[in-house]
Amino acid sequence: MPHRVSTLFFDMNSFYASVAQAEEPALMGRPVGVLTTDAPNAACIAASFDAKRAGVGMGTRQDEARKLCHGIVFRAVKHDVCVRYHHAILAAVETVVPVHRVWSIDECSCLLRGSEQELPRALEIGRALQAAVLAQVSPALKCSVGLAPTRLLAKVAAGLQKPGGLHWLVPDVLPGRISHLALDDLPGISWRMKARLEAAGIADIPALYALDPKRARAIWGSVSGERFLRELRGETVIWPETRRGMIGHGQVLTAGNKTPEGARLVARRLLVKAAARLRREGFLARSLHVGLRLDNGDRPGAEGQIKATQDTFFLLQTLDRYWRGLAVHRPNSVNVVLGGLLPLGQETGDLFDPAPAPPQKADLCRAIDALNQRFGQDTVRFGQLPPHRVPYTGAKIAFGRIPVAEDFLE
Repeated sequence: MPHRVSTLFFDMNSFYASVAQAEEPALMGRPVGVLTTDAPNAACIAASFDAKRAGVGMGTRQDEARKLCHGIVFRAVKHDVCVRYHHAILAAVETVVPVHRVWSIDECSCLLRGSEQELPRALEIGRALQAAVLAQVSPALKCSVGLAPTRLLAKVAAGLQKPGGLHWLVPDVLPGRISHLALDDLPGISWRMKARLEAAGIADIPALYALDPKRARAIWGSVSGERFLRELRGETVIWPETRRGMIGHGQVLTAGNKTPEGARLVARRLLVKAAARLRREGFLARSLHVGLRLDNGDRPGAEGQIKATQDTFFLLQTLDRYWRGLAVHRPNSVNVVLGGLLPLGQETGDLFDPAPAPPQKADLCRAIDALNQRFGQDTVRFGQLPPHRVPYTGAKIAFGRIPVAEDFLE
């Protein structure tokens, strides 16, 4: 019986560096390091394959990268440009096969149906997808494609060869075809989980593959261990849908903002962005957290329950009250989190609340959102901005979240 696969997973190779090369074709074929920000000795968040082969990776500082890789060129990441390329890539893929789910800025999966699941046909689709991205978006943008009966195996297959690989995995060739991988090469196995598996006597992929599902559940401490193992074996697994629980933003402080007042103004700026997202995505928040990391390693923070709201004015008043109770000395980073998200319209009023929020406040916040979207970021501001304005505050690409166009205008 011919092999069948139901999931196609594609992973853009060295995405941030490839986008820099697509924007500047003269950089193609040259080693490129992509920096967190345009600042002296900033760290790399990504590197081209030439730079990776020389030892440059995530977290490598500019000075060290220059020593490792002669002729390396640096570019600061442009989050809005990367998001634009992300959508162009999705559009190119859609000309070949529908995108089923976006997992990150550079990873997506597609479901194959009917005759598409026959391995020879699936391989044709994978090659056509790679060609479409190169032709329709940029010859700098290579992707690796994996084919398998499950998303986990398809993701593993996509990682077997970079750049530009096309591989497949089915139960008949397992675990042999992946036995050379380390445990933490598998998506979802962190260094902590690897240590837990090794403590249980599971030192390699064949041993993991042979594990009893009930024992996997015990090692993981939840049913997710059994689900992971069954998916690794190519079995169909239904994962429960996760519910959105919070909206958060954080920022490492630049030199100009590394003061108690600078950190406070950055926190307010981040909260303004989070509140605008609340309104745009149709949620109310029922808790607020603010946290810092200080130069001495301390992590002071404050949090509390609040009435369900999306009112920026109320949230900023609450933040200022929390901030007064914090000992802020030589701050390095700050973050804010709006939690307990509740879809708009599902809230219940508080019978004993002496001061319910006036409806005109919500209307005013939405009007400010509309003005900023129409005329540009900070056309109307909620108070003073930080001393040093950092590009992409609250609109950075994060794991599992891709900013939308509106994020760059709020």
